[in-house]
Amino acid sequence: MDISRERLDEILLEHAYDAASLIAILQSVQEEAGYLPYPALLHIADQLRVPMARLHSLGTFYKAFSLEPTGKHTVCLCMGIACHIRGGQQVMEKLQRNLHVAVGGTTADRKFTLETVRCLGCCSLAPVMRVDEHIHGRMNQSRAVEILQDY
Repeated sequence: MDISRERLDEILLEHAYDAASLIAILQSVQEEAGYLPYPALLHIADQLRVPMARLHSLGTFYKAFSLEPTGKHTVCLCMGIACHIRGGQQVMEKLQRNLHVAVGGTTADRKFTLETVRCLGCCSLAPVMRVDEHIHGRMNQSRAVEILQDY
């Protein structure tokens, strides 16, 4: 487990062991562990007396949650029309080769998770790449690789 049972109990206590705070509890676990580890979900289900299926459905429904380990940094490439036309696909393919990971995957060292999105709302800066919460516009293959070296 990427989060200790003691820390899980602290998070549950912070939320008064209240099942109504389930999403907030999962957010805390996700922030702490980087994903929702199965043993942590079992412990939460047991302590809050909620079905494991409910935790699993929340973990798979919300994009903010991941049931698999994610990277320290999330790299998100826009694949909207403007970004696609201006070379976003080539940038994505270069990052896949450079990071040795497919879209939706995480590098072996858990440094990066590579994702795509339909639009980041920055069409005038196309193609656009977001690393964590930082937007990088007018992307090209070599610049994308250089930016990731800073992380």
